[in-house]
Amino acid sequence: MTLSAAAPAPLPVQPPSGCPFDPPPEFSALRTEEPITKISLADGSWAWLATRYADIRAILGDLRFSSDTTLAGYPLSGMTGGATAGEHRGFIRMDPPEHSRLRRMVTREFMVKRVEALRPEIQRITDELCDAMEREQGPVDLVEALALPVPSLVISLLLGVPYDDHGLFQRLTGTLLSRTVADDERALARTELRGYLDRLVTAKEAAPGDDILSRLIVEQQRTGEITHDDVTSFAALLLIAGHETTANMIGLSALTLMRDEESAGRLREDPALIRGAVEELLRFHSIIRNGPRRVATADIEIDGHLIRTGEGVVVAVPSANRDEDVFPDAGRLDVCRPNAQHHVAFGYGIHQCLGQALARVELQVVIGTLLRRFPALRPAVPVDEIPFRTDMSIYGCHALPVTW
Repeated sequence: MTLSAAAPAPLPVQPPSGCPFDPPPEFSALRTEEPITKISLADGSWAWLATRYADIRAILGDLRFSSDTTLAGYPLSGMTGGATAGEHRGFIRMDPPEHSRLRRMVTREFMVKRVEALRPEIQRITDELCDAMEREQGPVDLVEALALPVPSLVISLLLGVPYDDHGLFQRLTGTLLSRTVADDERALARTELRGYLDRLVTAKEAAPGDDILSRLIVEQQRTGEITHDDVTSFAALLLIAGHETTANMIGLSALTLMRDEESAGRLREDPALIRGAVEELLRFHSIIRNGPRRVATADIEIDGHLIRTGEGVVVAVPSANRDEDVFPDAGRLDVCRPNAQHHVAFGYGIHQCLGQALARVELQVVIGTLLRRFPALRPAVPVDEIPFRTDMSIYGCHALPVTW
């Protein structure tokens, strides 16, 4: 799929000037005027872009739109964070039945009941980090002090990854998720992370512990259901997804509530509202700014547009979650919004985020604790001095200086 002389615009990724919480402004016009349109990709090819909630749910819920990165036409160009087509793919880049078989092996680890049992431990971790914050003199970087450590500690605990190595995997995943690093630098980071996780899995094969990777080795690898490389791919997927997304949601959520005293006050007065508020914050921010992506395996009509076999599709989740036809006054944060849980921040269909229950609990615990323990929390610098992650696939703040 190469471009003609009149090339379409690339995927919008930049928030509007002065409004760092809002998705790219182009989405609003596209939803109304051209909800299915073409975008250019960095390699000179093109893909369809969907911006309307109903169309995005239709695409993500239709198995004829494939997640298989090895298929011709899959819009890999511009993606970051994962392996190249065909190389150590995680199950999120596969279709049924292989996707279903592999996902089923770890589904129980992230079921609501099992995740809820972790709530006391997540609360303990959060309290200890907040204790350390309170002992600090002067402004604190909330990303470094709390937003990154909480999900990193939790996913390290679940996977049996030594937390002392968190600096390594945060550096490598940061490179993989960057929009600006060169391809060769990203390839080196991918190789280094793969080597680290390969050694970790080898050690667990010799001496399994009480963690997800060890259980995969004992219950699945030793019975021949999966290979050593499969376990390593599981580790890479869960490690990257398990801390980067939640960490950035924590930072953005905290900043949003620091700037919205009315909403913060309502949540302090009635902590029972925090569960619903987390759904609204997920809708409002929609931090995945470059997908999900699919390729058509049949000719499919969406909103009057024929998407042919082999044509790629990018769905703009931030646009879907600001669709006024579904979420009235969508540009306003409403912590009591009655249908906030219908957001697609975790995707939709069979590839919906495996770790969504864990992310919800982590956000509920951290946001509730911050509101309770730091009622005067506020940014230590003007908002225009906060370094937002406009250079990354996952939106958020590189740093968030706060005081109280």
